[in-house]
Amino acid sequence: MINRTRKKNSRNRVWLLQTMFATLLLVSGCGTNEPPRQQSRTAAAPAPPAPEQTTPASELVTMDVAKAVMVTVELDFGPRVPTIAEAITQVERRYQPDDGQGRTFAVLDAYGEPTPDGKKLHMSMHVSSEKPGGGQLIFKRTGEVLWRGKINPTSQPIQPKNLTVLLDNGRGTTLTVDGSGNPNSIIDARVKPGDLPVRDVWPDGEQRELTFIYSACGCPVHVLAKRVGDRTVRVKDTPVIFPDDPAAVAVISKLMRW
Repeated sequence: MINRTRKKNSRNRVWLLQTMFATLLLVSGCGTNEPPRQQSRTAAAPAPPAPEQTTPASELVTMDVAKAVMVTVELDFGPRVPTIAEAITQVERRYQPDDGQGRTFAVLDAYGEPTPDGKKLHMSMHVSSEKPGGGQLIFKRTGEVLWRGKINPTSQPIQPKNLTVLLDNGRGTTLTVDGSGNPNSIIDARVKPGDLPVRDVWPDGEQRELTFIYSACGCPVHVLAKRVGDRTVRVKDTPVIFPDDPAAVAVISKLMRW
């Protein structure tokens, strides 16, 4: 009975994300409390990433809801350095929400590489604050605290998270992928402005940068992909995108045919 309920809830989350993507595509600034604004005729480039954390992990980082921070660490996994996808599963998220419910933050993406001596993994995690309370990132192997945050309320209205997909056209212009037609893949979708099919602006065999936005802070997650016929393939395995939101990853994977 519990497994059936979990599967039903998972399907509902995927359906909700698909509905949000099909009905609303908005862009907001990274690490700000400004409300989302509708995409202009020529889309501006996404805001730069949040500043990298410079305080020691033992110190408490204070931030408001709908802000972001980049947490960078070097982790010792022993004789074999894992991939980023493997490593992120070894970072425990701990939440202490003020209202006693849900999570207080989300990891939006993770990337990195082995240190020059090959003994440790240098990894950066993009953390977005979602609600008031406390939170920690813990390295499971050692129990080390990688990040401690105190998230304060904000007087600014918090916008609901909506999945946004942006596509670089290869000439310096960012286009918004229109999901209102519930396309089978991104190649079948259309872009704004211009109302052109993606297949007309993304030649087969060429690489393009895609930007995904699904966070309280409105921060962009960038992925490089190559068009191969009616599907796309990732050029690199990193960043690992939205590890805390598997339903969003499922919708993106279906759209991109990954």
